[in-house]
Amino acid sequence: MTPRIPVSVDLVVLTVRFAELCALVWRRDRPPYSGRWALSGGFIHLDEDLPAAAARVLAERAGLPGAPVHLEQLQTYGYPDRDPRQRVLSVAYLGLAPDLPASTEAHMSWRPLTELSEMAFDHRRIMLDGIERARSKLEYTSLGAAFCPPAFTVAELRRVYEIVWGRTLDPRNFHRKVTKAEGFLVPTGHSTTRDGGRPAMLYRRGPAELLRPPMMRPAKDAVRL
Repeated sequence: MTPRIPVSVDLVVLTVRFAELCALVWRRDRPPYSGRWALSGGFIHLDEDLPAAAARVLAERAGLPGAPVHLEQLQTYGYPDRDPRQRVLSVAYLGLAPDLPASTEAHMSWRPLTELSEMAFDHRRIMLDGIERARSKLEYTSLGAAFCPPAFTVAELRRVYEIVWGRTLDPRNFHRKVTKAEGFLVPTGHSTTRDGGRPAMLYRRGPAELLRPPMMRPAKDAVRL
């Protein structure tokens, strides 16, 4: 008889907080890997599909019910020894979020990537795959705005790109590219001085999903994680 292998969903939820790229994690208090940070996750119920399982884990385990988080399937991880207790397949999802209030689950915490050099199971590998997916998506999709509040300035969006990519961007070139990308940004008709200096126009995310032309990452200022 063929053994049944449990299937779980693990979430790589990223945000930008205090000028750093952060992931939502929790510190394990029991073996295996007691004391190490871990991604939020849970086993898939028999009566739910993968997107429903990811949404449930986001609400119940990650403690972000109803939060404006972009979720997309990342990759499946299934090598035999990834969990020392039993064979487990994990379907990872990537979540991109604006700077949100604290999780409703007290054990969950937003931690800078620099604090996550050692994680439980294969969760660091999953997290790094999610980060690279996010970096790539910022090149050719409008998902950079998923890290921003509903109304944001071009300078705030540029800082998102700089932090996620780990690159320093020219402000004028960035402004020209994002405002000329069809359907990327829509003016709200309002302005703000929260960036300091003179009032800056506020924008919201437009209907475009793909950026034309794409925004390519500069090939310097590499980030060490």
